[in-house]
Amino acid sequence: MLFDIRGRRKHVVRVVYAILALLMGASLFLVVGPFNIGNLINGGSSANSAAKVLDEQAERIEQKLARNPNDEALLLSLTRTRIAAANALTEVNPETGATVATVEGKEELERATEAWNRYLKQSNEPSPSAALLVARAYFTLAETATLEDATINVRKAAETQRIAAEAHPTINSLTNLAIDEYFAGNFAAGDQAAKQAEAKAGTAAAKKEVRTSMAEYRKRGKEIDKERQEIAKAEKGQSKERLESPFSGLGTGATGE
Repeated sequence: MLFDIRGRRKHVVRVVYAILALLMGASLFLVVGPFNIGNLINGGSSANSAAKVLDEQAERIEQKLARNPNDEALLLSLTRTRIAAANALTEVNPETGATVATVEGKEELERATEAWNRYLKQSNEPSPSAALLVARAYFTLAETATLEDATINVRKAAETQRIAAEAHPTINSLTNLAIDEYFAGNFAAGDQAAKQAEAKAGTAAAKKEVRTSMAEYRKRGKEIDKERQEIAKAEKGQSKERLESPFSGLGTGATGE
């Protein structure tokens, strides 16, 4: 994919690549999310078939929800099913070898987050395991969003990850939370989560590793936050369309027909 990097657009490209670098680095700490069904059954048309089956399952759940829209269990099941369908709709970027979401997969993730938000309104104790999945869904959606929407998505990712970290404060969940908070520009919250993660580390060497890694993510978060502020300042006074247009067509490198 070719980018027009003249003028303010070059700043947007830098932000996008900074985001992707952070996401790839963050994968070192992520708890394994929902598996990719397509990979288990050799991809291709089989993956599409799996996605179709999951989509049909989601539609059946939605039919039940039409009769009982506040059913907590159904809303949680719909969230998980939509995320599973999205994971069956990934593809490999031939240039980077990274697994990326397709357009259809992102649509499934958007539906998943909608179901999750409905679920949160009904649940007094949200599922920590589902929160982990949804937090990653928000990050995936942020990769190709407009500046405004990407900011919203990463903040939602941090909020959702906090549910998982508070229920099960492990090194993984807390480092994930710190990364999410740094990326969202919430540095005080990120520092707190990083300190909690360091306290969970058993040995001095492990504590140092957590401390060093989190310092690097904090630095990247600061760089991204600076870029974000520069773009917002440059675009101040522009119309909503102008604010959004620099991100149009920018993605994670997913190929299409």
